[in-house]
Amino acid sequence: MKPSKQTMLGYALALFTVLVWGATFIASKQLLVFYTPARIMLMRFILAYIALWIIRPRPLLLPWKTELRFAALGIAGCSIYFLTENTALLHTTAANVSIIVSAAPIITAIIAHFATDEKLHRNTLLGFLVAFSGVVLVVFNGAFVLRVSPKGDILALLSACCWATYSVMLRKMPPKLDPILVTRRTMLWGLITAVPMAMPGGAFSLAPLAAPLPLFDILFLGLIGSALCYVLWGKAFTLLGVVATNNCLYLIPFVTIVMAGLTLKEPISPAALGGAVLITAGVVLAQRRKDAQSSQEEQEPPLQTPREALVEDVSEEA
Repeated sequence: MKPSKQTMLGYALALFTVLVWGATFIASKQLLVFYTPARIMLMRFILAYIALWIIRPRPLLLPWKTELRFAALGIAGCSIYFLTENTALLHTTAANVSIIVSAAPIITAIIAHFATDEKLHRNTLLGFLVAFSGVVLVVFNGAFVLRVSPKGDILALLSACCWATYSVMLRKMPPKLDPILVTRRTMLWGLITAVPMAMPGGAFSLAPLAAPLPLFDILFLGLIGSALCYVLWGKAFTLLGVVATNNCLYLIPFVTIVMAGLTLKEPISPAALGGAVLITAGVVLAQRRKDAQSSQEEQEPPLQTPREALVEDVSEEA
């Protein structure tokens, strides 16, 4: 069955976002020479929040229950997600973190099975196994070194669980909400909760940003990697569903390897290329259903996105 225009648009948004997020690891690595992970996180959230205010300068007055939901989104999908992932790197290898965090799509599928109408299917599990095998080949890039570090590995798993929780919560937000406003309020709570994490470590200097490369890196992380891509990712959720969208995350390790080869001159092994083939096959397999009939039965009806930006419980100042 030929995919609809909405489905094709959803995959285009998701794949563009994955390409950008794969490149953000390179930008972050270059900034780590000057800043701690928490300070990089804080700066990118500040830039994203300012950019989204400029794009949509519309203040919001939210009921406290809605505000709590946004606070949970900001904590799970922004501050705690980045904190656990970056802290895990201090206690275990980058390979371990990459592999464990790549479990986020299957964790998302399990949570969504119980929390939404997106049910876990056999092909989702098979696709995960194939794609995850490809992730392992890509991450090790021809040099297999596995070291178990309980503290770091548990933190990486917690990071994957945070992203899965954020994804399901975002999917359950009312579809009438303007995705830019959703992302802006999410970034605000990510910013607020990131402040105490960034304070330790002495004076906060912006002097390194006077150089072109660090300035480009932080602008890329804040404006593209956070502001733009969080909006596009949320839009992809409404078009594809949370499970199908998050399956595209399997591609991030390969994108990072390719970007590192192009910018940092890190070698790409045949094993990594083979892993890319497995990842692609796994993503495709995870989207398939047992037959065309069940695909039609389980397909969600198109979500209507009227121009009104807010749901009934969100009041807006003129």
